[in-house]
Amino acid sequence: MVEGYYPVVKALAKDVDICLNHRVTKISSGCSKVELTLEDGRNLIADAAIITVPHGVLKAELIEFEPKLPKWKADAISDLGVGNENKIALLFDTVFWPNVEFLGVVAPTSYACGYFLNLHKATGNPVLVYMAAGTFADDIEKFSDEAAADFVMSQLKKMLPDATEPVQYLVSRWGSDPNSLGSYTYDLVGKPADLYERLKAPVGSLFFGGEAVSTDHSGSVHGAYSAGLQAAEDCRSSFLQGKMPLNQWFLSKSPECERALFVI
Repeated sequence: MVEGYYPVVKALAKDVDICLNHRVTKISSGCSKVELTLEDGRNLIADAAIITVPHGVLKAELIEFEPKLPKWKADAISDLGVGNENKIALLFDTVFWPNVEFLGVVAPTSYACGYFLNLHKATGNPVLVYMAAGTFADDIEKFSDEAAADFVMSQLKKMLPDATEPVQYLVSRWGSDPNSLGSYTYDLVGKPADLYERLKAPVGSLFFGGEAVSTDHSGSVHGAYSAGLQAAEDCRSSFLQGKMPLNQWFLSKSPECERALFVI
């Protein structure tokens, strides 16, 4: 997709009330309501909440739950690993590389074993994206953008000595971004087989989505999408089956502060 995921997000966001820059620090549930406390001290109230924040945020306990999550849920969050992978996107004036999907070399360490995605093949734009994984994904976040781009270019020139310098570059830092604290989830060795079932199980009027709870497609965007749909359906079914009270469903004393459902 030439514009990345933006067209998908734009289509899904149509007619949906989205509040940006509302960092949630506490979720209180009980008494037929869910109350969200924001970083600026404001409170928002709803009948239910679907929690889709990145798993790294949950593992770091950046959101306080009141009452605390039950042990089976807290253990499931703790038992799932969070990995890191960063991208350095390089925009060039012209294409000087072969018309293949990937460019890379095999090497003994992750520092020399990164590979490039050829976005020109898919989008027509002269862009290569370096994929940094392993310990290098963490270490590159300590580099300046310029230093990261210089290192990546040194790797590219080992394969293509005549490579020209980029005219622009972008560097991700998913591991240290407080809104993500990692890129994807993965299974840790020796963890229980029912881990994903416990991760996606609701706790009262709190429902859980995101790639971390996807049984078949964890670590992927389509996994996050399908898990979100499932969480929304579970929430809807709970209302229809009377498992959650409907006393606030049509109540809106303050439209900005009280709603039927929040997706976090």
